[in-house]
Amino acid sequence: MGDCDEGVVLRTAIPQDADRLAVLTAQLGYPATPEQIGRRLEAIRGDENHVLFVAEGAGGQVTGWVHVFVRHLLQVDRHAELGGVVVLAEQQSRGLGQLLMERAEDWARDKGCEAVYVRSNVTREGAHRFYEGIGYEQIKTSRVFLKRI
Repeated sequence: MGDCDEGVVLRTAIPQDADRLAVLTAQLGYPATPEQIGRRLEAIRGDENHVLFVAEGAGGQVTGWVHVFVRHLLQVDRHAELGGVVVLAEQQSRGLGQLLMERAEDWARDKGCEAVYVRSNVTREGAHRFYEGIGYEQIKTSRVFLKRI
């Protein structure tokens, strides 16, 4: 696991984590208030096909999170998809992201999934290197469309 602090504990996120989750989510490029994060977390915690794991350092501070969920589609078998993963900037490149991803993969395996899909913006070249470095391969390039309703 590289230089990752031995005192790191991985656990499921709890409502009291909302402030730290908001900081990390903003670092990922998705600013949100702790109240918004709290509402979203409540929905995730209430769905057995979703989980949000956090990395908690020796001092009790949440320094990363990973969200993974089971996805059911007609065209492909049951699989897991990464909702997001982020590690506090000053804690990156120490193995924490890999540890979070391994925990997400274990959860997906326990849910009967045989694969984990990751979608990543084309501009996130560092993230692409990270995913490739832990065994993921690019299988296609897509465009994402949105219509607000």
